[in-house]
Amino acid sequence: MSETTPNLSAVLVALMKGVTYRDAHADVWQALVASAARVRDYVQMIGLELVLDEAEGYAYLRQRHVAEGEPEIPRLVVRRQLGYQLSLLLVLLRKKLAEFDAQSAETRLVLSRHEIVDLVRVFLPDSANETKLLDRIDSQINKVVELGFLRRLRGRDDQFEVQRILKAFVDAQWLGDLESRLAEWLHRVERTR
Repeated sequence: MSETTPNLSAVLVALMKGVTYRDAHADVWQALVASAARVRDYVQMIGLELVLDEAEGYAYLRQRHVAEGEPEIPRLVVRRQLGYQLSLLLVLLRKKLAEFDAQSAETRLVLSRHEIVDLVRVFLPDSANETKLLDRIDSQINKVVELGFLRRLRGRDDQFEVQRILKAFVDAQWLGDLESRLAEWLHRVERTR
């Protein structure tokens, strides 16, 4: 057994549990960067690929695309169908992150619950029951936290850090395509008000 085997095991276990962040898992992160080629080789055997973004400080595993002529491999990574409101919230957070990156030298985007509600409210029809609307938005925020795209700040439950991994799941092209659809949707919502 080589000296790096325990580190490699820790890296693989961490990746199989979910996203690994440079800031949150410093020891695992260093071992991952040092053994990235070995990790890629290992996970490829089970139909996965390593996504490692050293600049943004995150890594995760995703299902490898099967090349033409290769046998189909059973899915190990579960796909999730996202509803309209959840997709909308993810896109709006991604857009906010892009604007933040363009205008700020800071690396952490922190939003309050109120700011997130304001982002989403524009795209929802007016409701006579404000409490019910806020409950729905809070439910979507909680789902985004569960998915790992938002992180609650300790001691401040109404403050959320937008996780940079969101950029990998909602890329610039998808964001651009959806931007025109959102503008169309907003126009329809405004006509019904």
